[in-house]
Amino acid sequence: MRRTAQRWCVLVGLLAGSATAASAQQALTDTADILRSGDAVRLKIWREPDLSGDFEINESGIATLPKLGPMHVVNLTPAVLHDSLISLYSVYLKDPAIEVVHLRRINIMGAVKNPGVYTLEPTLTVEGALALAGGNTPQGKSNEFELRRNGQRIPLKISATTQIAALPLRSGDQIFVPERSWLSRNGAVVIAATITAAVAIGIAASNNHH
Repeated sequence: MRRTAQRWCVLVGLLAGSATAASAQQALTDTADILRSGDAVRLKIWREPDLSGDFEINESGIATLPKLGPMHVVNLTPAVLHDSLISLYSVYLKDPAIEVVHLRRINIMGAVKNPGVYTLEPTLTVEGALALAGGNTPQGKSNEFELRRNGQRIPLKISATTQIAALPLRSGDQIFVPERSWLSRNGAVVIAATITAAVAIGIAASNNHH
């Protein structure tokens, strides 16, 4: 009876741990689309190219928008900002059609040809983001990526086809491409050297036999 109770306690603990981890992951995902300082907002206003463009959010959470001037946008979602802009621009435009895109400024680092800071759209994939940085170097791993924040790795599995919108990225974070090991990068050389050595040993053994 006591053993059964212990098993139930272990099972409940495992389930609670899984739920906590899932909740933490969900929290990361839920807050990923909140506008933050360092981000940028892309406005696309139909038939109004002079009012459209990319507008950075400064350290105070302010974006300066055409006709509207400085506007506090930090901690808003793009959807909430969109609704506010529809109302505000209605003063100047008749039935304005506005698209709001949340842009993040991300460091693409590691084994890429042109490491640096890039502005990423949410629909872009990790592969597309790396292409902006010139793609992987020959030393870079082609199927392994890391997300880093403040020098710490974010424990999250991602692939080349993962969209930026699906990641808990904030401006200032890194997409990091690790280097392949020396052996994986020089496998052909090692194999050739091994074969050459084996042939040489075989020849030497044959000569000694004769």
